[in-house]
Amino acid sequence: MEKNDTITNAEPIISIKGLYKSFGELDILKDINLDVYKGENMVVLGRSGSGKSVLIKILVGLLPPDKGIIKVLGNEVNKLSGKELDALRLRIGFLFQSSALYDSMNVRQNLEFPLTMNKKNITKQEINTAVEEVLDAVGLKDKMEQMPSDLSGGQRKRIGIARTLILKPEIMLYDEPTAGLDPITCEEINKLIREVQKKYNTSSIIITHDLTCAKITGDRVAMLLDGKFVKVGKFDEVFESDNEEIKSFFNYNFIQ
Repeated sequence: MEKNDTITNAEPIISIKGLYKSFGELDILKDINLDVYKGENMVVLGRSGSGKSVLIKILVGLLPPDKGIIKVLGNEVNKLSGKELDALRLRIGFLFQSSALYDSMNVRQNLEFPLTMNKKNITKQEINTAVEEVLDAVGLKDKMEQMPSDLSGGQRKRIGIARTLILKPEIMLYDEPTAGLDPITCEEINKLIREVQKKYNTSSIIITHDLTCAKITGDRVAMLLDGKFVKVGKFDEVFESDNEEIKSFFNYNFIQ
């Protein structure tokens, strides 16, 4: 699918400057700097345990930074009150690695839940329309009455994306979206991430160690090694680097 070829000169949707995060004596993130622009898919690529998930938890205020400035949609995250942080999170969609569906609810109920929790005056007709729209967007309108246990891993991932989209977020955060999926399903999810970007004009950060996912879904890639971004650019630019760690990561992981 065609990728965005230009990065706008507008104010970034997400801006990270001089971010540090440690746990005890363990330094996880060291002087992280990154801008993400409107409509852009940014992939944060790195090995498991490299701090990728810590980064997105800081972005949504689930973890405080030790140092640095983190702005999301114009808000300095670590300076927001609890109420302000809740309001910001409603503008951000978070796809968990596990899809995080409620096992006791069918697909329709899983999708209705965030609407009824966050939009007190919404009508039944508005809920039905929203549910049908997002299920259509992920190609699973026929699964509305199914329970999560009856769905495949790829279908659960798609429903997770649908539930994230139902509040029409401006930003999507994907945590290892292809983890645990077979190659064909991975390809479908990668394609869906691109379709979501195009249809909903979302700005996204995609956390992954999957190079195929990075190549297909990302407008740009930020390579995270030893707590730092060692290279940021288009996929081919990053992996044309002479950095031996980047070469090693590519040779070990990439699936043609």
